[in-house]
Amino acid sequence: MIKRILSFCFVLVSLTSTAQVDVDLEYYLKPGYSYNPDIPTPESVLGFQIGEWHVSHDQIYMYMKELAEASERVKLEVIGRTYEQRPLMMLTISHPDNLAKLNAIKFQRSQLRDPAESRNVDIENMPAVVYMGYSVHGNEPSGVNASLLAAYHFAAANEVEDDLKNIVIIMEPGINPDGINRFASWVNSNRSIHMNGDPMNRELNEAWPRGRTNHYWFDLNRDWLPVQHPESRSRITKIQEWKPNLVLDFHEMGTNSTFFFQPGIPSRNHPLTPRKNFELTEKIAQYHAKYLDEIGSLYFTQENYDDFYYGKGSTYPDVQGQVGILFEQASSRGHLQESVNGPLSFAFTIRNQFTASLSSFEAAVAMRQELNNYMRDFYLDAKKDADADINKAYIFGVNEDIGRTYHLADMILQHEIKLYGLKEDITINGTNFKANKAFIVPLNQPQYRLIKGMFETRTEFQDSLFYDVSAWTLPMAFDMQFMTLNSKILNLANVEEVQKGLSKPKGKVNGAAGAYGYAFEWSEYYAPKAAYELMKKGYNVRVSHEPFEINSELKFSRGTILVDQGRTGASDQEFFEDLQAIAQETGITIQSVDTGYTGGINMGSPSIDVLEIPEVALLVDNGVSSSEAGEIWHLLDQRFEMPITLLPTDNFNYADLGRYNVIIFPNGSYSDISASGVEALSNWVRDGGTVIARGRALSWLNQNKIGKFTFKTNTEEDSTLQKSYADLSNDQGAKVTGGAIFNVKLDLTHPLGYGYTHQELYTFRNSNQFMEPSDNPFANPLVYTDKPLASGYVYPFNLEQMKNTAMIRVSAHGRGKVIGFVDNPNFRAFWFGTNKLFLNGIFFGQTISGSSAR
Repeated sequence: MIKRILSFCFVLVSLTSTAQVDVDLEYYLKPGYSYNPDIPTPESVLGFQIGEWHVSHDQIYMYMKELAEASERVKLEVIGRTYEQRPLMMLTISHPDNLAKLNAIKFQRSQLRDPAESRNVDIENMPAVVYMGYSVHGNEPSGVNASLLAAYHFAAANEVEDDLKNIVIIMEPGINPDGINRFASWVNSNRSIHMNGDPMNRELNEAWPRGRTNHYWFDLNRDWLPVQHPESRSRITKIQEWKPNLVLDFHEMGTNSTFFFQPGIPSRNHPLTPRKNFELTEKIAQYHAKYLDEIGSLYFTQENYDDFYYGKGSTYPDVQGQVGILFEQASSRGHLQESVNGPLSFAFTIRNQFTASLSSFEAAVAMRQELNNYMRDFYLDAKKDADADINKAYIFGVNEDIGRTYHLADMILQHEIKLYGLKEDITINGTNFKANKAFIVPLNQPQYRLIKGMFETRTEFQDSLFYDVSAWTLPMAFDMQFMTLNSKILNLANVEEVQKGLSKPKGKVNGAAGAYGYAFEWSEYYAPKAAYELMKKGYNVRVSHEPFEINSELKFSRGTILVDQGRTGASDQEFFEDLQAIAQETGITIQSVDTGYTGGINMGSPSIDVLEIPEVALLVDNGVSSSEAGEIWHLLDQRFEMPITLLPTDNFNYADLGRYNVIIFPNGSYSDISASGVEALSNWVRDGGTVIARGRALSWLNQNKIGKFTFKTNTEEDSTLQKSYADLSNDQGAKVTGGAIFNVKLDLTHPLGYGYTHQELYTFRNSNQFMEPSDNPFANPLVYTDKPLASGYVYPFNLEQMKNTAMIRVSAHGRGKVIGFVDNPNFRAFWFGTNKLFLNGIFFGQTISGSSAR
């Protein structure tokens, strides 16, 4: 059998090595189907056969528009736009009778989540819904190219018309348009007419940052739960609207593999996912096996991947009565690549993904009632679990920062979860929650399990290996006060239901035009945005390193920003109107100051520093972690509207560093920077520049004597004479810190701690880098506690290594500062709680005392 498959692969390769890919539509299509000739084939619209070239996103859109116009089974909808303004498409494919009553079908499906209504739903006659999502990773192209074949098949195959009476397909042909286009452009522009499959070929080695990610270099397959990007928000809106039974997630993996379909490793499912989900996944797998056997493709299942993190496409559905199915196809990466299984052609990879689309459809047809019953039973069981749970709700909020609170509330609302705003001040177990600054999420609602998945802390696990993170407790990610409520407190609280489309909080100015000056606290999330806008307008912006009072009533903390007109020449009224506009936009409260004779320190105190407007360069390109660089770019560009220079590492050696006062080195390797570049950087820091660096960049800086950072090097001793070779992978994998949450202690008096009101903070870690604290105790503003684990899995030895080490260490170099982070404070754009640490480095690094950093 294997020889026959390899022989077939070699025959196919011999065809693809000619002037064009010599496969026709029949190569892909399953025998036994006839097709409506009035429906355009992909080739008739694109001008080439699928697999000959990589389709760009505009070509996909062009074809889907033609298909929708020609077929009464297809409806095309633009559900949003990417950062690069490409349309996010969704096709609804079904029998015309269903397309005429989509709202009625959606309403019927919404009843499956309502225990009071679901028992009356006509399951026997209810259509099943299948979501087909292709290529969330732009450089995994077999999926998006297969989507054109799938759309054509379901629109044109005569034999599926009756089945479509019972099935609604919602298809997202290309989940990541910006990444898809980036990758297609690369491989097509480097494609030879006569291909040889050499893995070293330029076509198969795309340039940094590669096409996997979206515009800001984010992995969108980690964003289904955080929904921080337009691609995800648009998709989740439709997923919640339709509540599909099956969610298909088409990916690629290493070239030397075969084809994977779920279930994954059984011991790595999330405990909140019912066992029945795994059983249904296993039953559906039999259909995939049958179809792939027919075309002689190799495959495997239950030996890799997991269903633990609910922020992935194939796992997010599993906590909502749906069944997520991950497909992983060995990647040709370009049009042809050699592999251990023989030459792998692009066309072959596309055919497997298309075949899995067909097998999934057949499973949905055959299991329609079973899948609908499962969704109904899932929510009936969730109601029972909620009733039995001694906890009845979660409350969360930040009294000093409505911005972070807003963003978590907004995230929760995206997932069809009911949320209530607190309308009065309450105190629970000594913790104060203020009216209009806190929210309550009741657990007695259909999304009970998803809510638990968002809020729970978990430190015990069935397995010690994780494909992704082991913890994502959202209130910890937002550094937020939160706790569980019992029914008595919940019923007494005065609340008001919050609707989706929650408005961003508006700020204000207390006082009138013509004041001596104005002040605002740094605790609000968007305070840095306000400070930057004021500096950009030329106003004099200063930071106070000591607390002060106004009229013995209003108390201001360290880090308070003071603003006056400076030398702008703006009138009192113009200045006041600018303050009002900026306060409104950023949600901060600005207070007028009527005299310089304030309590504590006066307005002319030497404990107040004038701030320079940040001029930021971010190192990118070869050696740099693109995901981490993208997180920083997104943070500054999208949220804080600060222009930055994306400085390629190979440009650094001759760049004019004098243009910048902050240079950021994300985690990465910086071997492209020459000795002259190192010397230029060293001189720039000595002259007063601020470097912010993380991860392996700290070792590079230490090696080049630009700042001092040292790390623990001792490893775990193991005296075992012999271990089972079969356990090697698990033994090594258990020592990986894939992603967990830890307790750290912050020095609130340090400029990097400005804006925080509690010493206790949560940080996210996904590495085994343990930084020794500085001998200077003033240079360790953030350290791990002696009981660091807050949520998630960590190997016991690594936990011991971590205790009382430094998360942030500051090093002086001449007049400048080098601020070193071990953990990523901007993780995946949803770790709001530590963003301010990073921003403080940008805004206040220039003010840190040199003696505190030596």
